[in-house]
Amino acid sequence: MTLATPRIRVPRSARVGEAVEIRALMEHPMETGLRQDGGRTAPRDMLQRLTVSVNGALAFQAEFRNGTSANPYHVFFLKLDRTSELVFTWTDEQGRSARAQARVTVG
Repeated sequence: MTLATPRIRVPRSARVGEAVEIRALMEHPMETGLRQDGGRTAPRDMLQRLTVSVNGALAFQAEFRNGTSANPYHVFFLKLDRTSELVFTWTDEQGRSARAQARVTVG
């Protein structure tokens, strides 16, 4: 099983120093391994981490735990001082990963 295709929303352009809103969604069941499904325990299947790098430097990181809901959705803000490449990486507990990329032109 592979991870779903992540969905991100990043503005195409921004002014120098402007705080831009970043949105990221990963469709994932986030099974903790505790839920009973028809008399048997549903197998554990959890995302472990989301990292966002800007021009190669870590800008945002989220660690997921048992309390994380299905289809984790994150909204955060970044201030950019130059045109930037953003790379989003989701990793699950089995080592699988999914990536998304975006570019914000600053000027």
